[in-house]
Amino acid sequence: MAAQAYVLIEATAGKGNDIVAALRAMPNIVQVDRVTGPYDVICILELESLDDLGPAVRDDLHAIDGIVRTTSCAVARPASG
Repeated sequence: MAAQAYVLIEATAGKGNDIVAALRAMPNIVQVDRVTGPYDVICILELESLDDLGPAVRDDLHAIDGIVRTTSCAVARPASG
């Protein structure tokens, strides 16, 4: 099963809709939502493994204009077996 992570995104004022559009165009984004509170956008990122999380956030998400800061929360699943 692929690994997933929630990415909580703080955005520059007025950039939320642009960030949502850019994220929706990315193939490894499962869901994107505008939210209220300390974060502006939350997305679910699907990866081959959690080893890919850092590079995906650093190289792909932080390349989007208006993203100021991210917090990544890896989805924890119980070990099968």
